[in-house]
Amino acid sequence: MIRAGALALALAAPSPALADLLIDLSIVQACVDAAGPEQAAPGCIGQAANRCMEDSPQGHSTVQMGACLDAELGWWDGLLNTEYRGLMAELEASDADLPAHLAVQAGYLRDMQRAWIRLRDSACAFEASRWQGGTGASPAAIGCLLQRTAQHALFLRNKREGQH
Repeated sequence: MIRAGALALALAAPSPALADLLIDLSIVQACVDAAGPEQAAPGCIGQAANRCMEDSPQGHSTVQMGACLDAELGWWDGLLNTEYRGLMAELEASDADLPAHLAVQAGYLRDMQRAWIRLRDSACAFEASRWQGGTGASPAAIGCLLQRTAQHALFLRNKREGQH
């Protein structure tokens, strides 16, 4: 869901530079695996995209920046979806053992996720608007989506790991 909109922003004008995209998503995976749940948030987010922009021949063009950011966004979006589905399954199982008036965790998670999506989308639209139609709007929006998606994925992961 996130990727289609972000990719449309990033690739509004296709460029041959995209053929030279150098993204190594294993950097992020290794960082997340090595860090504890609390430590992963500040250190891992954006590592692959930043390296991609540094290493790609046209890494500082707005199209290339958007493509690098979008590639890492896809990784975090996958993690977010995995963590959300896992947490939802855990909460549904927990709720099943409770009286009806207490079986509310899964419903609140669903409501929170829907509200978070609206907040994320509004915040990132605001970030793009700050460029007033300039070419930096696309990387700004995708960078915002990347940051917020990664932070939320880690938040959900922490909830699955019993962090309160």
